[in-house]
Amino acid sequence: MPEPLLEVKNLRTEFPTREGVVHAVNGISYTVMPGEAVGIVGESGCGKSISALSVLNLVPVPGRIVGGEVLFEGQDLLKYSDDEIRKVRGNDISMIFQDPMTSLNPVLSILRQMTEPLVIHKGMDMAAAERRSVEMMEMVEIPFARTRIREYPHNFSGGMRQRVMIAMMLACEPKLVICDEPTTALDVTIQAQILDLLNRLRQDLGMAVIMITHDLGIVAGLCDRINVMYAGYIVEKAGTEELFANPRHPYTLGLLRSIPRVDQSIRQKLVPIEGFPPDLTRVGDSCPFQPRCVYAVERSEEENPPLTLVGEEHWVACWVNVYEGKEQSDG
Repeated sequence: MPEPLLEVKNLRTEFPTREGVVHAVNGISYTVMPGEAVGIVGESGCGKSISALSVLNLVPVPGRIVGGEVLFEGQDLLKYSDDEIRKVRGNDISMIFQDPMTSLNPVLSILRQMTEPLVIHKGMDMAAAERRSVEMMEMVEIPFARTRIREYPHNFSGGMRQRVMIAMMLACEPKLVICDEPTTALDVTIQAQILDLLNRLRQDLGMAVIMITHDLGIVAGLCDRINVMYAGYIVEKAGTEELFANPRHPYTLGLLRSIPRVDQSIRQKLVPIEGFPPDLTRVGDSCPFQPRCVYAVERSEEENPPLTLVGEEHWVACWVNVYEGKEQSDG
C-alpha cells in the first residue's frame, strides 16, 4: 500500500486574544494519499481554513501552532526553517484562495505574477517561464492567453481571475493543491465550471487535492473522502459515498438536511441546525455540539467523545449512533 502524501497528526492551533485563547484547531488528524481528493467541510469559524494554513505554516499573527505534526512525504513541515518551507510553498504544495482579487497583486501584470514562481522554484529563464505560463492559461481555458497574460487582474472577470489563480498554482506541477473555498465569490454557473476544471486537471495531472468548503454539494462530486469539522475538531470522516448514505454524527446529519433538494415531488422546508456555534475560547470537556444536539445524552455534557471506528474507514466522534433520525446509545 502506498505511503500517504500528507499526514496530519494531532494538529493544534491557537490564537491568544484579550477574551482568552481561541482554540481554532483542536488535535485533528487525517491523511491524503497521492492523487486523492479529500474534503474538509464545516460552517464558518470551525477552523477548516486555519487548519489548511497550518499545513503550510502560514497561520497569521498572533496565531501559533502549539502541537502536532504535518508530515509531507515523511518530513515534518512544522520543523522546517523559513527558507526550507518557502521552497515547499508554491512548488510541492500550492494553495488556491477563495478571493482571487485579493490574492492577485493588482499592480502587477499576470505575466509577472505567473513567471515569478517558475523562475524561483524551477530556475527557468523569463522566455521559458512565459511559455510555460501561456500553456497553463490555455490549459485552464482562458481565451487569447498569449495576449491576455500581459493584462492586469482588474481586466479579468471573477471566474477568469480564479482560472488565473489555478493556472498559477499548477504551473510548478505541485503534488498537492489546497483549495480554500475557491468558488465562494462566483455565481452558480461559474462555480460548476471551476469545479469541473479542477476535477479534470486533478485526473490529468495526477495531483492530490484538499477541498475546503462549507458546501457538502461541492465535495460530493469531487472528493474521495470527507472530513467534517466542528469547533476545531474533526467529528466525522468517511468515504464520500459512505458519508452521504450513512451519516453518523448529528452535525453531519444536520448539514445534509439543510441542503435544498431538486429531486423531491413534494416541497419540503429545509431543516436548520438550531442554536449558535460555540465560543472557541471556552473549549471544555463536554461534546462541543452538545448544546445544539437533539440527540445529546448525559455523557455528552461530561465528556468529549473521541473519534471511534464505526464502519469500514468510517470514524465518528459521538456518544450516540445516529442514522435516519434514529438513535441508539453505544453505552
